Amino acid sequence: MRSYLKPVLALPFAALPALAFAGATSCSKGATLKKNSRPNIIFIMMDDAGYGDFGCYGQQKIETPNIDAMADRGVRFSDMYTMAPLSSPSRCGLLTGQHAGHAQIRANDEMEDRGDVWDHAAMLADPYLEGQFPLAAGTPTLGSVLKSAGYSTAMVGKWGVGAPLSEGAPNNMGFDYFYGYNCQRLAHVYYPPFMWENRHRVYIEGNELLPPDTPLDEGADPYDIHSYDKYTQAHYSPDLMYERIEHYVDSVATTKTPFFLMWTTTVPHSSVQAPADEVQYYVNKLGDEEPVDGKNYYSSRYPHATYAAMITHIDRQIGDLVAHLKELGIYDNTVIIFTSDNGPANNTNSPMEYFESGGPFKCRKGWGKSSLHEGGIRMPFIVTYGDKLKGEGVQKTPFALPEGGRITSHMAQFTDVMPTLCELAGAKCPETDGISFLPVLQGKESKQKEHEYLYWEFPGGKGWVGVRYGSWKGFIKGVKEGVGDFSLYDLSTDPRESKDIAAEHPEVVAKMWEYVKASHSPVPSGNPKFELDIDSVAPKE
Repeated sequence: MRSYLKPVLALPFAALPALAFAGATSCSKGATLKKNSRPNIIFIMMDDAGYGDFGCYGQQKIETPNIDAMADRGVRFSDMYTMAPLSSPSRCGLLTGQHAGHAQIRANDEMEDRGDVWDHAAMLADPYLEGQFPLAAGTPTLGSVLKSAGYSTAMVGKWGVGAPLSEGAPNNMGFDYFYGYNCQRLAHVYYPPFMWENRHRVYIEGNELLPPDTPLDEGADPYDIHSYDKYTQAHYSPDLMYERIEHYVDSVATTKTPFFLMWTTTVPHSSVQAPADEVQYYVNKLGDEEPVDGKNYYSSRYPHATYAAMITHIDRQIGDLVAHLKELGIYDNTVIIFTSDNGPANNTNSPMEYFESGGPFKCRKGWGKSSLHEGGIRMPFIVTYGDKLKGEGVQKTPFALPEGGRITSHMAQFTDVMPTLCELAGAKCPETDGISFLPVLQGKESKQKEHEYLYWEFPGGKGWVGVRYGSWKGFIKGVKEGVGDFSLYDLSTDPRESKDIAAEHPEVVAKMWEYVKASHSPVPSGNPKFELDIDSVAPKE
């Protein structure tokens, strides 16, 4: 196991001093743009939100006017993919630009050999039990690369790729400032007893420990909204995060230093929790519904209304942030990117079928999060840059997205974020599996380099391997059980992956196997849980 750093200082919320943000370093040799001419960059990533959870991607029930406004003034991607259908590996790939065949982290690993890491009381007492498997020291990340190019860097939200006492903690990975959940297990509650600010725990006055599997009181009426009062405490974590976001932007804006901010909200990941008046708005809109037993999460009187309210809450904050950037006079020089880490979850708290969260893709149990189906890995992705990206878009998708702004069908993956942001920032880009999509943003799609193929592997469940090659999409489900046969679909005519045509196109399957063999490398170190024995199921020469 990788080394850990001790001790850690715990501070009470009430004793929190005025926030101080580290200054940026000097520009790297890779910088090609003049000082202060580079854009600020804000990367907003939701947690377990589906392709179809937003109005600009076809959602009919959940209101997202500010995200939709981004689509109207920017570029909307129809064919953007995450690197993995689960939190930690998705974030690892995004931060490093490495696809799942090369990434250090390929699955969620809670490092359970440390002790009872699922016991929230034990984690509250001992920060050593928090967090997930860490990125290795010195790994180039979006934070460290942009910091080396003269950017002030910050992340507010969920981390999930390095426990707080490890070398993979945010401040060790290039982020000058961090506030939020280091550990994704603790991020399952929205009224947490503490958050991390840089290397310190900040205890939140009025929020007490309430593990996410806490049931209703014995004898409580599940139809009485007041039976759920205990789940709501003093401070809602998305609001605490947004306060830090505005404070950070205010602080760095006065320095004239370009900044890179990652806002990795935990919304709408279960448990579902939102302010009561915002939930009631959706109860009035959607009507009454049956309560749910949260099982591993909190129970909820109105799970549909609450899920919708959570997304609209973040949408409202995005609108507030845009307005604040305009007040500061920096909106026109700020690139804003919006996306989600992976597809929607399937549990009693996540009503993905009710909301058709997969959009045009099939999205039910086994077809969203934790799968390599389109519903698990195809992501909403919007980029704005003031009014610089306006223009007409031509839809080239087998399904219709709502009109507005520019729509690109350029096939892309989160690996492409690193080279794109480096090009925007004038930073020297490390070796990645990505291709900059800056020409798409500039309206020069004829000059855009294309991926020959995209690759995924995911050791969760029965073990998955996947390839997209042109309009062909193939995957293997069951590598851990010795399954080596590709299922194959033509997404240009079958985006819902309903008809397996592998038997009709052996030449395409053979090509996909070439890509798998070229893309998979053994995990360099760490938990064997991250590894798939692909050689055992590959066709013999």
